[in-house]
Amino acid sequence: MSREGRPKRSLHGLPLRALLGALALASTVAGAARAQAAPAPTAPVVPGCSTAVAPAPQLAAEPDFIDGPLSPFGVAITANSKTAFVADSAGAIYLYSLGSSKPATEKVDAFRVRPSSSGVPPLPGVSPTGLALTPNDRYLVAAWQGGAEVFEVGHLEGSRSGLSSWVTGTLRSSGEGAIEVAVSPDGGYVFVSLEDSNELAVFNLTKALRDGFRSSDLVGTVPLGTAPVGIATAPDGRYLYVTSEATAQNQDEGTLTTINLRRAELAPSHAIVSTVEAGCSPVRVAATSTFVYVTARGSDALLRFNASDLVRRPARALNGVVTVGEAPVGLALVHHDRTLVLSDSDRFAVAGQGASLAVVTTPSHGQMVLRGYIRADSFPRDMAASRNGKWLVVSNFGSSQVEAVKIQGLP
Repeated sequence: MSREGRPKRSLHGLPLRALLGALALASTVAGAARAQAAPAPTAPVVPGCSTAVAPAPQLAAEPDFIDGPLSPFGVAITANSKTAFVADSAGAIYLYSLGSSKPATEKVDAFRVRPSSSGVPPLPGVSPTGLALTPNDRYLVAAWQGGAEVFEVGHLEGSRSGLSSWVTGTLRSSGEGAIEVAVSPDGGYVFVSLEDSNELAVFNLTKALRDGFRSSDLVGTVPLGTAPVGIATAPDGRYLYVTSEATAQNQDEGTLTTINLRRAELAPSHAIVSTVEAGCSPVRVAATSTFVYVTARGSDALLRFNASDLVRRPARALNGVVTVGEAPVGLALVHHDRTLVLSDSDRFAVAGQGASLAVVTTPSHGQMVLRGYIRADSFPRDMAASRNGKWLVVSNFGSSQVEAVKIQGLP
């Protein structure tokens, strides 16, 4: 109403209120029409098995290659970012200094069995695979046989120390095929994936260190799919994530299992929260507070899952899929979890393909994007990133090399 008590008129002689109502109705109808015309967002689909890779540019990063380990496997880097440990599954632990402009071999601690001149049969050597450090960097845990070897880091680093002082103790189970390992955030428990026994072994490390290593250190096992391998711990310490390469023998579709970490420490066989499909031969996993990432080696893909949905509504947890290079295995988060680097292993030597490192950006909102590839040698396997954001250390299993990439130059 105008101040005079008359309806205010528009330029076309209609009451303004009527005109505005008509415009609002027209806008609503048009908006509804646009909503009907716009395609609904497509939900990501678990990829099938494939050897098709994604094209992407070669990035300018120039990695350093360091010869040494015969069969380099697991990689672990100290919290102060000064030392990298690389497991040589042929029987050694290699130490690399990360303090200089180029990583350098600092020490080799070998467990390789040597012939005995006395005729006494030699003791069996240790063949470490996956590695993990305790939160205080005091102990290095290496997956081996049915459990893990626990090493005193200070003794491994010592210039004159010997085998008898390196090994603190052995965590044992009746299982077989220990391949990857994780330590609980408080350093009290060790989790080992037993690839040949289809289970995850849970050990009480605190008890073992206090009482001497005994069979009772094994709390129990978590039953999993066929060939469980990759392990990651949620940043808040509430969950473990484990990949299994298949759900049954003679098939390739694998899974990602979410495990209640605290329950696993008490009653492992009842600790599973959910299990979801994760592509063909999923072999490694990494986690942030928001997302869980899985390399599906047989799908040539990186999968992203919503961490919350893996607990609350697992059927809808898959959040994104991006095709990468051939047979991705290891992965590491860099740039404050905004970028992932994957080792495209080309493990099975697919014709026309080759090994590389794939770099994928992963925004908190939006699709993952393959930004390009970095040169690698034969069968890049595991990797770890230094906390100071300087180095990415990769084990090139097939070429007996350690590869070091400067993180700063990555997208």
